[in-house]
Amino acid sequence: MLINRASVHRNLLSLMASKSQRKLAESTMQATSNKKPRSISTSTSTQPSSSMKDSFAQYAEYLNQLNDKRERVVKASRDITINSKKVIFQVHRISKNNKDEVLEKAEKDLSNVKDQHIARLVNELQGTDFWKLRRAYSPGIQEYVEAATFCKFCSAGTLLNLDEINEMLLPLSDPSLEPLQINTLDYILGLADLTGELMRLAIGRISDGELEYAQKICRFVREIYRELTLVAPKMDDSSDMKTKMDVMLQSVMKIENACFGVHVRGSEYIPFIGSDDTSYTSLGARDFE
Repeated sequence: MLINRASVHRNLLSLMASKSQRKLAESTMQATSNKKPRSISTSTSTQPSSSMKDSFAQYAEYLNQLNDKRERVVKASRDITINSKKVIFQVHRISKNNKDEVLEKAEKDLSNVKDQHIARLVNELQGTDFWKLRRAYSPGIQEYVEAATFCKFCSAGTLLNLDEINEMLLPLSDPSLEPLQINTLDYILGLADLTGELMRLAIGRISDGELEYAQKICRFVREIYRELTLVAPKMDDSSDMKTKMDVMLQSVMKIENACFGVHVRGSEYIPFIGSDDTSYTSLGARDFE
């Protein structure tokens, strides 16, 4: 009797397939029987949602308070800028005849700027991370530094340094909190603006015949420019400083050219016919031997 090998092979394959299918079905049924039914717990599902909602609410409230504070700081900085400019304009009225009167009025106005407007700024920023709002109040602080240093030079002929300015602001702060202090960058930027006002003052003094005073201003501005040229290269993050250094150099050159022009015109001075006056004081220059 011949055995059909092909049929035997098919029977073995079908038998193996049925066994594998039976094992798969048994494993599926066992897994289904061991699987626990799903349950939804409202207490555990709503708790994360509630805490996240509270966190977002607190963050939104923080942002709203920060924006409101920024608006008040900007307003205080604007008032500081306006009133400091008034002090600078007041100092520019100075002359040989009214120096004491003008400086007394300017220093009184500058003190009012500190006691009124800077005090508002201190109340807003003291005890907080005030560096976060530096861009909001920096323009006003720079203008105040410019006005304070301008008054100091016109009254004493010296430079008001950063420690002296911050010492004047200490009484405005609460001793129990960290005091608001002017940082070095705002002081240097205000000092750079000072040279422009000194240039205008020097040109005005030359027109009034006070050449020696204009020369004193010229030496003072030169010294400031020379010192800041050592600091400016290290201030890579301040684009304002690079621009102000260029303006400062132009101010130095304008003062030098004005003083030099007076000397040249004085050396070419010819007295009127019949006059014994051979001095050059009418041009603001000293007598030449």
